Amino acid sequence: MNGENTRNKPLTRKDFLRYMALIAGAGVTLPQFVACEAKKDQYGHIQGRIYGASAAVGHKIREGGFAAPMHTETVDAVIIGSGVAGLSAARMLHHNGCHNYKILELEQHAGGNAGFGRNAFSAYPLGAHYLPLPNLENQPLLDLLQEAGILTGYTADCLPMYNETDLCYDPQERLFIHNRWQEGLVPQFGVGEAALAEFKRFFADMEKLRWQRGSDGLYAFDIPMARSSRDAAYLQLDNLCMKDYLQQQGYRSEELYWYLDYCCRDDFGAGIPVVSAWAGLHYFASRKGKSANADSAAVLTWPQGNGRLVQHLQQFSNNNLQTNGLAYKVTPQGREVQVDYFEVATGTTKRIVAKACIMATPQFVTQRLLPAGQYDHQFVYSPWLVANLTLDKLPESRGYPLCWDNVMYNSRSLGYVNAQQQSITQEAPEKQVLTYYLPLDHLSPADSRRYALGLSHAHWVKLITDDLETVHPGIHAQLRTIDVWVWGHGMIRPHTGFITSDAIAAARRSGYPNVFFAHSDLSGISIFEEAFYQGNNAALALLDYIRT
Repeated sequence: MNGENTRNKPLTRKDFLRYMALIAGAGVTLPQFVACEAKKDQYGHIQGRIYGASAAVGHKIREGGFAAPMHTETVDAVIIGSGVAGLSAARMLHHNGCHNYKILELEQHAGGNAGFGRNAFSAYPLGAHYLPLPNLENQPLLDLLQEAGILTGYTADCLPMYNETDLCYDPQERLFIHNRWQEGLVPQFGVGEAALAEFKRFFADMEKLRWQRGSDGLYAFDIPMARSSRDAAYLQLDNLCMKDYLQQQGYRSEELYWYLDYCCRDDFGAGIPVVSAWAGLHYFASRKGKSANADSAAVLTWPQGNGRLVQHLQQFSNNNLQTNGLAYKVTPQGREVQVDYFEVATGTTKRIVAKACIMATPQFVTQRLLPAGQYDHQFVYSPWLVANLTLDKLPESRGYPLCWDNVMYNSRSLGYVNAQQQSITQEAPEKQVLTYYLPLDHLSPADSRRYALGLSHAHWVKLITDDLETVHPGIHAQLRTIDVWVWGHGMIRPHTGFITSDAIAAARRSGYPNVFFAHSDLSGISIFEEAFYQGNNAALALLDYIRT
């Protein structure tokens, strides 16, 4: 399966707009969608702009034509990419006494899809916005959280204690279903007994699976996923999609299918007909976190989302970070690696000569930087839209009050997060800030990416506003700003057969003794824990190399 393939008959821009109207949950036809653009007075007061990864500059890699490097510097190591994997690698180098290195980052800021922004009223995430409690065996991650002051210590029975202001405040989650909000994301309001019984059975099965071990003694599902069992009885689940698995297990509930589809789209950017059953089950059975002062299902979150973790990681490499630096060529030569990059601010090309290199880049970038023909593994990436909304006041709705996570049943979006949930001030905010999430999975990734990057800000304003009007009538009049961030390659997509494929296994091997790979797509799942794990491993391997 290759989800990047487009249809034989190319879509037109109108086709895409029709699909996007449906994605927003408005259910309108194309003529209605286009006609609404004329209603300037309804949406014209909403300011904002489109942000996003620097696609135009990044595409220079594909186009080529760079001038010969005008300046050369020599370091011990170079890291390409300052997402969580790259920053984690830099931290590991720092803690092991290696300070003569450089990080190249295309964007103006570090963090990748764990980055964040800020306006006059709140910080807000540009992507990943929470971290579940780590598994007790994941000591490197627990150490990071303790180093950052998020984990405050351990009890006598070795259970971690977390800072209360870092644990998600109540109320945490609500779902809009049958024209009102209910507490929690599992559908309950207006749901029949048969469906509720299926939910009970599914969660009981997941609890049992959580603690099962394979013939190799490893948990069937674990984090980091490299510690998961290689028992064929579990790995074969990668050969069918999550929807087929549910059907085989006798599940029939529409509400259960919606909930699991929502969960997969939330973590993988694709639904249960696409995501492998192994990945879908990993979502539920891999997490085994415990704490002395929080429920095992609790999450750590901040107004800036996982940007809080990025801020901590970045402090170890601030003096080593080169932003607006587009690496365009990596040339291993014996005991050295030459990294050529384009300095966007000055329009000049430069070269770094290092003993070793960590490529903390997604596979579609890695394959273009190294010598041709070796790394084209055809990974599939899910495109995303994240929008931060500033409004005067959120119109009230029936049922449960505003929570941290607010989801709408049967919407193509994933709803919105209240960016100010973790605020400790006693005063009501002057403006409200919400972060809205929409995986662009209605079309193939290539089609969605191509057309989404071409949409105007006005189109996104209408799509987002129409979706939210269904649960908050009158919200369009309250909105002041919608800042849109389009992630063309938001996260790796663990489609059927990918986790156990030869492609991902081959992608983990650089073929050079002094070039190391570090990115969550090498795990097949785009979560903080995997990026952190990949970055640490690459840094330790690099240290072993340069010290021999």
